Amino acid sequence: MLKKDTIYHFVGIKGSGMSALALILHGEGYQVQGSDIGKYFFTQQELENQNIPIFEFNSDNITEGLTIIAGNAFGDEHPELVKARELNLPIQRYHKFLGELINGYTSIAVTGSHGKTSTTGLLSHTLKNLAPLSYLIGDGTGFGDEEANYFALEACEYRRHFLAYSPDYAIITNIDFDHPDYYQSIEDVAEAFQTFSNQTKKAIIACGDDEYLKELTTDIPIYYYGFDDNNHIRAINIDRSVNGSSFDVIVNDTLFGYFELPVYGKHNILNALSVITVLNLEGFQAEDIAEHLATFTGVKRRFSEKQVEGLTIIDDYAHHPSEIKATIDAAKQKYPDRRVVAVFQPHTFSRTIALLQDFAESLNLADDVYLVDIFNSAREEAGNVSIIDLANRIDKDVEIISQDHLSPLMAYQDAVILFMGAGDIDVIGNQFVSSYAQLKPNTL
Repeated sequence: MLKKDTIYHFVGIKGSGMSALALILHGEGYQVQGSDIGKYFFTQQELENQNIPIFEFNSDNITEGLTIIAGNAFGDEHPELVKARELNLPIQRYHKFLGELINGYTSIAVTGSHGKTSTTGLLSHTLKNLAPLSYLIGDGTGFGDEEANYFALEACEYRRHFLAYSPDYAIITNIDFDHPDYYQSIEDVAEAFQTFSNQTKKAIIACGDDEYLKELTTDIPIYYYGFDDNNHIRAINIDRSVNGSSFDVIVNDTLFGYFELPVYGKHNILNALSVITVLNLEGFQAEDIAEHLATFTGVKRRFSEKQVEGLTIIDDYAHHPSEIKATIDAAKQKYPDRRVVAVFQPHTFSRTIALLQDFAESLNLADDVYLVDIFNSAREEAGNVSIIDLANRIDKDVEIISQDHLSPLMAYQDAVILFMGAGDIDVIGNQFVSSYAQLKPNTL
């Protein structure tokens, strides 16, 4: 499918999936360039490191001989796509291109309502040390190996985008109600995952502790992992400490091996079980898997830590109640003797309305809670809900903060502060770090 004598032009190259795909093609020896808006995005840093040309959007970027890969955020009326059609250039949408690309490898797609990025990161980190691998992670990380015979990818369920893929293996972490701007119900979500499962070629690796995943029916084997005794692959003798987690893994009632994981939270043990399962199916030995699991340090914007004047600041993409619970659980495991403070920015009005009470219950697990106004995504109009509606449902005193009003956080010392959300909460977190470093608590 791919040609060495063509240039692949990415329309919207700064998108997380697009930038990762561009890095993969570049790493595999193909000619790559792209265009986007002029604003800086963190995803462009590695593109620049690899000397991949990036242009601002302009129809003049489109010339004879290009193959166009179009990001899904841009409609057919985009000037560059209009010009490409005028020149009769081949155009493929991101997901369709990726779906065809993975057919040349033993492919492992990681999907689920939560945990996709962390699990894909853990899988990629481990497998790349065991065999030649190309991989795409939803945080914008992409790597191409010209010798790769494996391909790991994060497969997003939003708008059923993952139905463009027919992987050899599918890891499915969970099924939960999310993206209420698109999905009508939890049953609608489950139906999408069932369809995706039907497209998988060799095997499904699914969390057996998830009630909806237990309802999957396929013509290929389903290997269930989890903590419950009825799973095919189980973690036992679990020890969760300030250094991470360790556990034994049982495969079909037989001890497979002992594993140590230097990341935190029960959800990361489940993620590790899914990775161990698929690598076991591919014939890798427990000792080799364990060696590389033990050196995993995480992915971008998932429990990313920094220290400032005695505070621990954690930036996390958690934007769903289940993810908030997991992040708070991880923080309390690593820092059992410190106060855990949640600073949360809801992402989209539709999600806030649909999960309002669930958000409140998850945030109640923190010692203190601060909220930031709802992030208004470009994909929907403002809804009939405000941040006050969420604050009123939380069983604690809650303050509303913003980038211009961070003073309520300034009094904390020796605490763990979690900045959580999928909007621009990381900007607010960085502003707090800068302000706190300049105004130490002992000077207040």
